[in-house]
Amino acid sequence: MPKMKSHSGAKKRFKKTKSGKIKRKQANKGHLLTKKDQKRKNNLSKDAVVDETDAKRIKRLLSS
Repeated sequence: MPKMKSHSGAKKRFKKTKSGKIKRKQANKGHLLTKKDQKRKNNLSKDAVVDETDAKRIKRLLSS
């Protein structure tokens, strides 16, 4: 049987950290930015860690 392929969409959206956690970008930074204050926009620029409840599923998409 051939090797399983990694999920292309997941590869582009998530990265594994050295400790095995999954990093992701934050939503709400795409448009309508004039009404959001600078502090909020700066905080949205930072990476976030995927919640443990979703991490198992995402790891499966990345591992194949």
